[in-house]
Amino acid sequence: MVRTYKVVSCFKMPKRSKVVPAPSGEGVFTIDMSSTSTLDIAAVSEQRAPEPAAMQARQSLLWHLLIDLPILLLVAAVCILLEVGALPSRRSGFRCNDPDLSFPHTGDTISISLIAVITVIVPYLILWAIETILHRDDEYTIKKNKLLASARTAAFIYRDYIYGAVVNLMVLEVVKCVVGSPRPTFFDLCEPDKARTCNGSEYVSSYTCTSSRYSRYLQIDSIRSFPSGHTSLSVYCGLFLAWYLQRRAFSWHNRTVLLVPLVQILCIIYAVVCPLTRITDHRHHWWDVLAGAIVGMFSVVYTVLVLCKNFSQPAVVSTSDISSSDGNNHQSVRRLLSSQPRVVVP
Repeated sequence: MVRTYKVVSCFKMPKRSKVVPAPSGEGVFTIDMSSTSTLDIAAVSEQRAPEPAAMQARQSLLWHLLIDLPILLLVAAVCILLEVGALPSRRSGFRCNDPDLSFPHTGDTISISLIAVITVIVPYLILWAIETILHRDDEYTIKKNKLLASARTAAFIYRDYIYGAVVNLMVLEVVKCVVGSPRPTFFDLCEPDKARTCNGSEYVSSYTCTSSRYSRYLQIDSIRSFPSGHTSLSVYCGLFLAWYLQRRAFSWHNRTVLLVPLVQILCIIYAVVCPLTRITDHRHHWWDVLAGAIVGMFSVVYTVLVLCKNFSQPAVVSTSDISSSDGNNHQSVRRLLSSQPRVVVP
């Protein structure tokens, strides 16, 4: 018996390969290789569907501009007005000569501007770097810039992170205004008028700040000790990044095993040191720091588990997966060619 094969220059996997009997000859079959490949059909379908996708993108942008943007601006405006004292808030009283409120104001070891930079900018840089390292080119993004593709992936995670941070900040501002607890530096910042005339441990509920050494903002801020905003934001940021690095970047099979744990330790140190400075600077009582840490931990748990789905990424069809699939198909065809009945490829 003579086996007849046709040598082809390029082997293309068909979408609908057909094994049909030959017109004559027993046990002889032919394979119809005329159909286009699966990837070619997917590319054609992608070219035919830009109009619905573009329309959906325009509608989504319209919703963001008309609904989401005004809500975001409203929340930001409320937080700013509460912070500067433009909206009415509660003022708790004090006891005369209270030693817990008699510390001098010496400033902040970690300023609010530094907290803002670390909370807003640093997380996205870390997310972008990690997603760039983990980025795998697939058949549909292979021609795109790797940095742009990873920046887009990082932006989706960063969006959830910022949403959780805004929720955290809103809760803090509302609780601060509802409680109105004096800071440990209350007497130095406010210099209440009734503190000069009250005796012993008398409780004073109505007073007026008369300090001329500090700004009006610091005088208003002197009665917003509970809970600690620095603590809540630092705990939220530090734990979020440490959790993200554990889920997305750490592996015992990495080329360097200690780099990711080192960054995680720095995040945890930041989440611990910043709250401690609020106590050593006498800017908060210890219970203020504890409450702020609890709010930060609840916020990060909500953000990671509910919003980010514990950083579980959808499966990506990579080029290696396609190559593996093609290799399996090639082996199947080879087994078909070498087995009985014999196959003739015209």
